[in-house]
Amino acid sequence: MKALRPDHEAERHASDAGPPSSPPESDRPERRTDTDFYVVGVGASAGGLDAIEKLFRSMPERSGMAFIVVQHLSPDFPSHMAELLGRHTTIPIRPAQHGLEIEPDAIYLTPPGKEMILSGGRLLLTDKSREHSLTHPIDQFFRSLADDRGRFAIAVVLSGTGSDGSRGVQHVHDGGGLVMAQAPESAQFDGMPRAAVATTVVDVSVPPEAMHEVLVSYVEGALSPKQLAEQEVPPTSESVDRVFELLRSDFELDFSHYRPTTVGRRLHRRLTLHGDADVETYLERLADDPEERAALYRDLLIGVTRFYRDSEAFDSLRRNWLRELLARDRSVSEIRAWVAACATGEEAYTLAMILQDEIDQVGHDVDFKIFATDVHRSSLTVAAAGLYSEEQVAELPPGMRERFFRKEVDGFRVATDLRRKVVFAPHNLLHDAPFTQLDFISCRNLLIYLQPAASKKVLGLFHFGLRPGGALFLGPSESPGDLADEFSDIDKRWRIFRKRRDIRLPTDASFPLPSVTQPVPRASVRPEWQQARSTERHLLSVYDTLLAQYLPAAFLVDESARLIHSFGGAERYLQMPPGRPTSSLLDLLPPGTRAPLSSAIQHALRDGTSVRYTGLRLAEPEGRPAQLDLVVQCIRSPSTHDRQLLVKLEPRDPSPTAPIPIDVDLDEASRDRIQTLERELAATHENLQATVEELETANEELQATNEELTASNQELQSTNEELHSVNEELYTVNVEHQRKIAELSDLTTDMENLLESTEVGVVFVDRDLRIRRVTPALADEFRILPSDIGREIEVLFEQLSDPHLTDAVRTTLRDGDTTEREVQSRSGAP
Repeated sequence: MKALRPDHEAERHASDAGPPSSPPESDRPERRTDTDFYVVGVGASAGGLDAIEKLFRSMPERSGMAFIVVQHLSPDFPSHMAELLGRHTTIPIRPAQHGLEIEPDAIYLTPPGKEMILSGGRLLLTDKSREHSLTHPIDQFFRSLADDRGRFAIAVVLSGTGSDGSRGVQHVHDGGGLVMAQAPESAQFDGMPRAAVATTVVDVSVPPEAMHEVLVSYVEGALSPKQLAEQEVPPTSESVDRVFELLRSDFELDFSHYRPTTVGRRLHRRLTLHGDADVETYLERLADDPEERAALYRDLLIGVTRFYRDSEAFDSLRRNWLRELLARDRSVSEIRAWVAACATGEEAYTLAMILQDEIDQVGHDVDFKIFATDVHRSSLTVAAAGLYSEEQVAELPPGMRERFFRKEVDGFRVATDLRRKVVFAPHNLLHDAPFTQLDFISCRNLLIYLQPAASKKVLGLFHFGLRPGGALFLGPSESPGDLADEFSDIDKRWRIFRKRRDIRLPTDASFPLPSVTQPVPRASVRPEWQQARSTERHLLSVYDTLLAQYLPAAFLVDESARLIHSFGGAERYLQMPPGRPTSSLLDLLPPGTRAPLSSAIQHALRDGTSVRYTGLRLAEPEGRPAQLDLVVQCIRSPSTHDRQLLVKLEPRDPSPTAPIPIDVDLDEASRDRIQTLERELAATHENLQATVEELETANEELQATNEELTASNQELQSTNEELHSVNEELYTVNVEHQRKIAELSDLTTDMENLLESTEVGVVFVDRDLRIRRVTPALADEFRILPSDIGREIEVLFEQLSDPHLTDAVRTTLRDGDTTEREVQSRSGAP
């Protein structure tokens, strides 16, 4: 982000350089008047309280902007937002009222149970409809903001689930206003920020604590959104290389394999936070400030994780891999897993809880060990401690927190028995050797940040570390890429794969990668490696010779009939079809073999046995016809349980003198047989026709049912969205109440400390004149014990000389008047 100068400073510099050229009409800022101040609409939902506090914490008191906060608030609970936000800003906070005229340098809050728009510079409120709980108050306000303020409108989308705000920001953009969104990775709930960014109209996306600088610069500089967006200068390759060198010298980690877009976004974020003019200025700061280098290092690592992230994915993992593993092989005594890029450990502990819970349910005597690794040592320290806040463990399934965590003063700590089964260690995926003999590897949302060569190398290491049949768990936007043929799908949606076989991968997928910022050295191949590869080539040549001599003409195909290998000269029967090339054996053999081959493959896969078809006619390369037997044999791998098929073409051994008949004369019996078959065929045709009519009738009924189900599904979706909206409102109320409870706890503690430290004797009673609390001075004087709390006050008054004191207390309690009396204890003390 370039430095933005106020108007008067810009004019002074312009006068030094001569008369400026006129900007295009579309980019020229409009002249502001006293009433044309900027109005900032802030939309937030679940998790938005923290983001709103960060936004206003550094906002200047006199910015010239009016702020209107629109949240998803429950109409059934009061909001404490004004009180909570008032502790973080000096800007006046006002509850929105119907017809209230807005003024700059003020914050307006939407009250619960109301929907609000801006019209003519005034706030207009209406009651929220209870019949239609699914509303989009942020979209509605943004539309009115764009219509009322034009280019003086600013829309800010903060944390929240769903997509509220994504439609309204387009109106603000079309009206010439500024659109900002919280950086999704900094949001507690990133649904709303991501939906806004997906519209492509967001001008700036930064964390909430950095928004005040952007807003002030935008308003004081009188820039258009386009001009503001042009301030973002992409870093040059030389400057990025210099950043990498600084980080590599401090942290021994090479970021040159990260995608340039990822690095550019992170650098721009740090530039915005510090207000540096360009990357070169930021480089000077980076070279002189080790704390900034540490901050950039943390930002580039992108440590985003939580317990049971994508709970449906973990349910699928449990259902489709873990239970199958435990049911398939009763001899399994230990499960070895690796969670790469584990950050602060939530995902590793989630996997541990799932493994332990499933093993307990099955009742097997199975142990497990999880290796959790990351390059960020501070994150590993947090993970190894296993201590998490109440908010972090809030999303655990019912019963998991009580079973696997222990409550402590500072939060919840993972149970010792579970923690011992997770080993945390520093590990660099691009340079360190992988763990081996693993049943499971999880590496989610890391590969999307790596360049293709680095991603391929990491996948190669994962393939090397897995046992045949082991599972690989990737992020929703990741895939095995070039190694897709080496993995079969367990769950396509959640990117869970199974290793098919043990195979040596190409060199570029298994050897360490050099830094892309340095010239790639020539590979020095050791003589023993050359000898090993030469021996391997020799053995493969011998194997091919033996197969050609002793195996009949045959093809090896997979379950989809794709050709893997041919033996015994069987390739002479293949014919390349016109058009696009194919590897399907069904298309490569002559057309007459397609039906029997397809049928044989289906039978072999279904029954798991060999299937033979006799009398298959094929033409030899010389042109003479040949009569063959088609044999399809199912072969199952004992390690991966994958199935292949061996398709053999075995020649029959007719007499050399007996020519193979091509045409046959039909006798009378054959003609009778044909007529019988024709009659049966006609009857079958009639039956099929009747069946088709019945199916058509049934299809019409199913279509009607489908329409009803579609309508019901739409109603259920609407209901689900309404419940989702209500849930967001309750979440916001819950966060406010939690903050309020924390404040009340602090006040209670302060009051207790005051009462304990004072020397004045005070007793507190309830409406039934039962003792609630006494100060230490009074307790010592009258020997009040903790067991006396809750007893009637007569216990205390029995030691005083005034017998009517109890009546006086009741009168004061009833009338609310203050009564003063001087009494003495029976011991004579006043």
